Amino acid sequence: MASLAAFDPEPPPPPQPAKRRGWFLTLLRWLLYFVLGSIAWVLLYAVVPPPVTLTMLTDGNGITKDWTSLDDIDRNMVRAVIAAEDGKFCSHDGFDIEAIEDAKRRIEQGRRLRGGSTISQQTAKNAFLWQGSGWTRYVRKVPEVWFTFLIETLWPKRRIMEVYLNIAETGIGTYGVEAGARRYFRKSAAELTPREAARIAAILPLPKKREAVSPGGWTRRYGNLIVARMGQVRRDGLDGCVYR
Repeated sequence: MASLAAFDPEPPPPPQPAKRRGWFLTLLRWLLYFVLGSIAWVLLYAVVPPPVTLTMLTDGNGITKDWTSLDDIDRNMVRAVIAAEDGKFCSHDGFDIEAIEDAKRRIEQGRRLRGGSTISQQTAKNAFLWQGSGWTRYVRKVPEVWFTFLIETLWPKRRIMEVYLNIAETGIGTYGVEAGARRYFRKSAAELTPREAARIAAILPLPKKREAVSPGGWTRRYGNLIVARMGQVRRDGLDGCVYR
């Protein structure tokens, strides 16, 4: 009787090195496309206003926006967002290392994370990526680092601030500080008082849930704190890189 081993099929041959090289070269090719495409995209937005963002396209409340040159936005607004969002905007290269280390400590201690993204990171996210929640938020972090590096390398700080102030969500279906100023205060962003600018900055993290006009509780207190911090921004020249 013939041995059963004689009827066992032969094991498949090992993958050919040429096939493995083919997959590797394809991956490299797509990576090169992404790098070159993202650089071209960032260079385009260095001179052209972003016409629309993924956040705007997925907003079911419509889109109200009005691109405004930084020359036509009151300096109070610039000082307010630096005071509220990123006091080291002019001194870092896109990432606040101390804030990142603080976030690591909070994770290790099981404490609640505070928003630590710089204005540059927020601009990269708002202009080129998506907001995301849950695991998609963590997936976004990798390209966010890349796009933050690109805009810090290819744009001056003034351009980063200008794009940020024009595409940040400032209310339900409202984008940019010009549209926000007209929505809340019936005036141009060029005419904002320090307190009005601070109130817009105070709602930026949660513009759909916070109110800039007659704010109550935490938002009012935070707005008042931003006004106080704006004085420090002015005294210490923390917005100097925007106006060189």
